[in-house]
Amino acid sequence: MVEIEIIQGDITKLAVDAIVNAANCSLLGGGGVDGAIHRAAGPELLQACIPLNGCETGKAKITPGFRLPAKFVIHTPGPIYRDGLHGEPELLESCYKSCLDLAEENGCETVAFPAISCGVYGYPWEAATEIAIRTVDKYPAKCLKKVVFCCFGEQMLKVYRDAYRK
Repeated sequence: MVEIEIIQGDITKLAVDAIVNAANCSLLGGGGVDGAIHRAAGPELLQACIPLNGCETGKAKITPGFRLPAKFVIHTPGPIYRDGLHGEPELLESCYKSCLDLAEENGCETVAFPAISCGVYGYPWEAATEIAIRTVDKYPAKCLKKVVFCCFGEQMLKVYRDAYRK
């Protein structure tokens, strides 16, 4: 079973095997956590993303971490929330599963996730955190030992901790 840790902090500073980037489908950088990861990793990250030719919502692709403490960046475009009736829960769950699969395939023991789709993509925080925790909790890990949910602010930290207690 994978250990789950919930913290507040800057995902770009975490010394884990992989951090997850809540990317857009182009993988070429954007705002929020995506922009922060691209800035911290340096221009090499963009150069590594260009030949990947983007990524579908719910899937994931991996690059080196370059100037980050993390060895890898796993990029996943989360769903844009409409009303929860257009496949958003399944796509968000697929984001987490796809990232965990890539982490396993690359021998990662530790992975840190931001709150995927909870920023400008508008996913309701409580629903998103329940999906995130449930998906990680039931994942059949082989080499993965620890998942960190890295929250940007205190409100999100509280939502994650409340969801974890359920």
